[in-house]
Amino acid sequence: MGRSFLPDAIYEYAVAHSTPPDEVQRSLIERTAAATGPWSGMQIGPDQGSFMSILTAVLRPVFVVEIGTFTGYSSLAVAKALPEGARMLCCDISEEWTAIAREHWEAAGVADRIELVIAPATETLAGLSEDQRIDLAFIDADKTGYRSYYDAIVPRLSEHGLLLIDNTLWSGAVAEAAADDDADTLALQALNDHIVADPRVEVAQLTIGDGVTVIRRR
Repeated sequence: MGRSFLPDAIYEYAVAHSTPPDEVQRSLIERTAAATGPWSGMQIGPDQGSFMSILTAVLRPVFVVEIGTFTGYSSLAVAKALPEGARMLCCDISEEWTAIAREHWEAAGVADRIELVIAPATETLAGLSEDQRIDLAFIDADKTGYRSYYDAIVPRLSEHGLLLIDNTLWSGAVAEAAADDDADTLALQALNDHIVADPRVEVAQLTIGDGVTVIRRR
């Protein structure tokens, strides 16, 4: 989700003091708003994009996995910062929205670094070779599927690998009692509780965007 639940003035200040989007990223923001309407809020904000780009540049991952690509802003931010020879696997189920991503990957000159697979992400992850290690992963898809993606990715993290999970504060709803029919909030609450209790990992909950959880294997 691109819009933070912080007060507008603070959010806008944070964006204004982060590296601004480049020409292709600005085009992607505009195209997403025009093409997806109310769904455009699923796009991460430019401040989060800058954070992910910096993290990628420092980490220098060889193999990256993204679960939930939408129109491609997060994958574009990461792909631009990848070292030569690195590759990124993007998992999504929408041909329509990822077509916008493909267009902007091409415009940015990073399309050759990205493999997009249109299929359920659990199937795509299960199809990876047993020895394939993941250096950086980002989950931003259906909230009720997060636990399955987490379970599939954590054992594959490399020694210095990181997993980022988006929307883990869910506009603050995770800190409140959720209704029985609020499946997304309940799923995120359960996931957050599971991660902090998982002895395999070290975790930091960040308040950037709609909440980004950063995880590494111990």
